[in-house]
Amino acid sequence: MITQTYIPRFPLNQFIDYFFFYEGYTPSHSVERFLPDGNVELIIDLHDTPKFIYDNETLKEIQACHHVWASGVRTEPISIDSGREAAMIVVYFKKGLAYPFFPIPMNEISDCVVDADLLWGNWFSSLRERMLETSDITSRFEILEDALLKQFGSRLIQNPCVEYAVRQIILHPDQMSFTQMSQEIGYSQKHFINMFKNKVGITPKAYLKIARFQKAINEIEQRGTINWTTISQDCGFYDQSHFINDFRLFSGFPPEQYLR
Repeated sequence: MITQTYIPRFPLNQFIDYFFFYEGYTPSHSVERFLPDGNVELIIDLHDTPKFIYDNETLKEIQACHHVWASGVRTEPISIDSGREAAMIVVYFKKGLAYPFFPIPMNEISDCVVDADLLWGNWFSSLRERMLETSDITSRFEILEDALLKQFGSRLIQNPCVEYAVRQIILHPDQMSFTQMSQEIGYSQKHFINMFKNKVGITPKAYLKIARFQKAINEIEQRGTINWTTISQDCGFYDQSHFINDFRLFSGFPPEQYLR
């Protein structure tokens, strides 16, 4: 398997964590389930074979993706091709900071995977063709970087309230008070919720639930002995019942089954 990572230069690096290339991945499984993590990604498929999204229960194909597509922030798991024999470049946006690159409010693509042509016309398709003119991975990254800077550079302005709110949710999911946050930001809760939803894709409360779920996932992976009551308390859930319900919603499994 070949992998390579590239961190774009300023100001892209204020909104994008990194570009990631992979090729030659050969897992034994054909379908993978991705769990909600608060992220938005842009995927550039360097092969022509379509990739599929599957129903989480039946694993029947429900959507085909071609060449370039965007995946909005998710509040439920998604089952996709495992990436077997694929060659892809993925743009990983910083949490809550993908909005300058999108022509529509982010809530319009939440829980959706959208072909790039429907959002940006043929701009990304043309960019992909340019990237395919070279086989050098770094050169492909640089072509992507230069194009994003030229096309979106004037829009790369952070919303400080949203950036602060997302950062606090990620850092302190177990101690979050939206009443206090609204007071710190200086907006009414209604205005703050609408602004957050427009820029991030979902409400602050929904994003907080995802952050708590991801904290629980990390705790499960790191702890040798699992105590579900302790994990639910440490991750900020109101009680164990809320923890189990949210865990099932975001993963498709109750905690014990997920662990197995």
